[in-house]
Amino acid sequence: MTVDLPGFADPVGGAQECFRAVLDAMARPGAIRAAACPPPAKLHAATAAVLLTLVDSETSLWIDPALAAATDWVRFHCGPREVEASQADFVLAASLPALDRLRAGTDEGPDESATVILQVADFAAGQRLRLAGPGLRAPATLDVDGLPTGFLAAWEANHALFPRGVDLILCARDRLACLPRSVRIEKG
Repeated sequence: MTVDLPGFADPVGGAQECFRAVLDAMARPGAIRAAACPPPAKLHAATAAVLLTLVDSETSLWIDPALAAATDWVRFHCGPREVEASQADFVLAASLPALDRLRAGTDEGPDESATVILQVADFAAGQRLRLAGPGLRAPATLDVDGLPTGFLAAWEANHALFPRGVDLILCARDRLACLPRSVRIEKG
């Protein structure tokens, strides 16, 4: 195993800062927040920060084969149990997996659902999403370059499961945005 990059320069402070960014982005769907850590090959700086903050030896993770170059780094820094995507607490993806094949939680335990950490190209271009729901006083918009053509239909089916369903953390370079399962999304 070769791990040539460190994690956060200040592990406690870096993880706390990223955790606040993720919490704020989940509470305010569509808000873009900064998060960064020196990333290994194939990962964005925000993706590396989110992994160091949320994934550990008590969580399970599936890594998209397209991001396999980062596997040693993830194992060294986070130490998660590696499982199939359908069983994972966290799904690290370079392209959106089929949401209906991931853990959606149960009516008694909606918190047992998966969170997808999805790398996207950018937040300045791409598909414009119109967001509404909890955390938003008025509808918000979010531009995302890197979502598949069928994203809106997949999200509608995911949202219909609420309070069950999958949450998304979108990472582009050193920024992140979240789409919690409670948010309604339409073409913007």
